[in-house]
Amino acid sequence: MERRKETGFKLTPQRLAILAYLDGNTNHPAAEDIYRDVRKSFPTMSFATVYNTLEALKRRGEIIELTIDPERKHYDPNTDPHHHLICLSCKRIVDVHKDFKINIPRAQRQGFRVTGNHIEFYGVCPDCMKKGGVDMAVFKCEECGATKEGRCKPKKCSKCGASGTMKKEG
Repeated sequence: MERRKETGFKLTPQRLAILAYLDGNTNHPAAEDIYRDVRKSFPTMSFATVYNTLEALKRRGEIIELTIDPERKHYDPNTDPHHHLICLSCKRIVDVHKDFKINIPRAQRQGFRVTGNHIEFYGVCPDCMKKGGVDMAVFKCEECGATKEGRCKPKKCSKCGASGTMKKEG
């Protein structure tokens, strides 16, 4: 087996299978997805092997860990600068290969030197739209009666500006 001296990253058959799974993969798989698929060829492989391999690849800069899904981390073998679009219903993640020029005013940077950005866009994918989209709630302001549809409770009413008055209907 080849041993890479700079990091001690040993290429075992299991790690090679994980690398092959990731190569060109645009589905942004979670560790569980990789484990489930690669385990078909290596039934004795542990989840720890997948996780440790992903951590080593992340440290080496060969994959990017995405934490855009609060329920689980996803991994992206495309390390070129790009953004992501996430379906609010099925959690599908797709790449957005467009550069967005966003200049943060000096006063907002709080002394930071900006070196890059990553933008997350949210929406509903075509498959989920066919199934009816995302379940939305209706919130009504107790002050003025204005309503707003959304997944999250608004902090304040967009019509009268009152805070803490938006209550879910139904």
